[in-house]
Amino acid sequence: MPDQIDHVRRRFLGTAAMTLAAAQFVAAPSANAQSGDSGSPGVGGQIPAVKPGTHTSFSPLKQIDAGLLNVGYAEEGPSDGPVVICLHGWPYDIYSYVDVAPLLAAAGYRVIIPYLRGYGTTRFLSGETIRNGQPAALAVDAIAFMDALKIETAILAGYDWGARTADIVAALWPERVKALVSVSGYLISNQQAGKMPLPPRAELQWWYQFYFATERGEAGYDANRHDFARLIWQLASPKWNFDDATFDRSAAAFENDDHVAIVIHNYRWRMDLAKGEAKYDEIEKKLAEGPVIHVPTITLEGDANGAPHPDPAAYAKKFSGKYMHRLIEGGIGHNLPQEAPEAFAKAVVDIDAA
Repeated sequence: MPDQIDHVRRRFLGTAAMTLAAAQFVAAPSANAQSGDSGSPGVGGQIPAVKPGTHTSFSPLKQIDAGLLNVGYAEEGPSDGPVVICLHGWPYDIYSYVDVAPLLAAAGYRVIIPYLRGYGTTRFLSGETIRNGQPAALAVDAIAFMDALKIETAILAGYDWGARTADIVAALWPERVKALVSVSGYLISNQQAGKMPLPPRAELQWWYQFYFATERGEAGYDANRHDFARLIWQLASPKWNFDDATFDRSAAAFENDDHVAIVIHNYRWRMDLAKGEAKYDEIEKKLAEGPVIHVPTITLEGDANGAPHPDPAAYAKKFSGKYMHRLIEGGIGHNLPQEAPEAFAKAVVDIDAA
């Protein structure tokens, strides 16, 4: 789930300057996921209306060696279309985009959705590689994946871990990012921020992070991956009535042998309870400065997101290029692309045309 400790703090403390910045930068304050105003000029036309859950599968998955990994990924759309790379979060997987992909493919985009390290069919090429879940490592994975597919630039779109990864790539490698769609906005943080205590109600939302800090938590997650993930889905998207088949399709991705190690390291690293790798130190130093993102961006938020997330006013000034924020209404929770695929796809098309 998104690394929001410092942003949640800003939400509680607040500043008038950030509120003013939001008013200046936010061009489109809301959009209704269920509205009929879904038309948007894309590569090949408009984004049609779609009922979430309409699609249940992808074309046969592909695999490619990229950096430290053999990455499993779904691909839809014309091979010569503009590339959109969609990045998933925890505890979710590529099926968050099972309805988004055909919408964008029909509009002429080449849509690529990789499993992150520790999920699905993505595997480490070496058993000796550290099972590292720190944000810089996932961002480097994304660049390596683009290099392996010989993709110079792409639109990056994501939520949760995927949004944070996309944010980092856009901030540090802007020449590789044509445009950005980021659910819950600016998610770049650092270990120092992770050490700072939050107000009690905010700490309560991070219960699983404290659980994962213990050996009991690691063992409990390993033994109960299915039920644990289902609980997070319910808490993070309290109005999303997903069925067993929808959940089970994604839950299969958590059976990856490296999944628990990556998840536990990710959350322990955030609290400075686990070390990162020295080779990522320079990247982390840059991220600790809170770099501004200059590429065209649309940020999205669901009106029923039950997971920790920042107020849009807290991050508006972190985007210096063309920018708009949209609140997606209709009981939309944390897994926004799967709950509101039409709104997510429309954001991709709109920022591409901006």
